Amino acid sequence: QVQLVESGGGLVQPGGSLRLSCAASGIIFRFYTMGWYRQVPGKSRELVATISSNRNTNYTDSVKGRFTISRDNVKKTMYLQMNNLKPEDTAVYYCNVPSTGNWGQGTQVTVSS
Repeated sequence: QVQLVESGGGLVQPGGSLRLSCAASGIIFRFYTMGWYRQVPGKSRELVATISSNRNTNYTDSVKGRFTISRDNVKKTMYLQMNNLKPEDTAVYYCNVPSTGNWGQGTQVTVSS
């Protein structure tokens, strides 16, 4: 079965950086488009970024130029490098495989002074 495990969240000051990781198992990782989503209480889950099997990337407008999605097919891990973080980036961040509908458990990112 597919398992996705996120890590790397935490508390950071505005302007700071974090790197999230998503370790995948149970799938042939290199074949799949992967994505990062985020959710704040009371709001719908929002797409942050996706990366295809051939490393094409897409970002939501609010994170362009600040976030970078990447993948390591040998380690079966996807990453989200988040720079110049803003308080509005505060959310639970989830890893997703769009074509299978699998989700990780989420990792909390809090941006606050």
